[in-house]
Amino acid sequence: MDLEEQVMGIIINAGQSRSLCYEALRHAKQGNFTEAEGLMKEAQEFANQAHLVQTQLIEADEGEGKTKMTLIMVHAQDHLMTSMLAKELVAELIELHRKVQ
Repeated sequence: MDLEEQVMGIIINAGQSRSLCYEALRHAKQGNFTEAEGLMKEAQEFANQAHLVQTQLIEADEGEGKTKMTLIMVHAQDHLMTSMLAKELVAELIELHRKVQ
C-alpha cells in the first residue's frame, strides 16, 4: 500500500467512525440504547483501523523524519483526532441520555 492509500485509509476510517458516533447519539436521543451501543462498537472498529494505519506510518518513519509531511497527512491526522474526540464526547452524551430517560 502506498503512502497516499494509507493516508486515505486514515481519513476514510476516521470519518466513518465519527459518522457512526453521531448516528449512535441520534438513536440514544430516541431512547434506543441497544442500537446506540452497537453503533458505538462499530465506530470503535473503524477508529481502530484508522489508528492502525497511523501506527504503521509512525513505525515506518522510525522517528527519523523519513516520511515527507504533506498537507493531506496533516488533514488525515486532524480527521483521526476529531473522530476520537467525537467518540469520547458522544459516549458521555449517550450516558447522560440514558440517565435522563
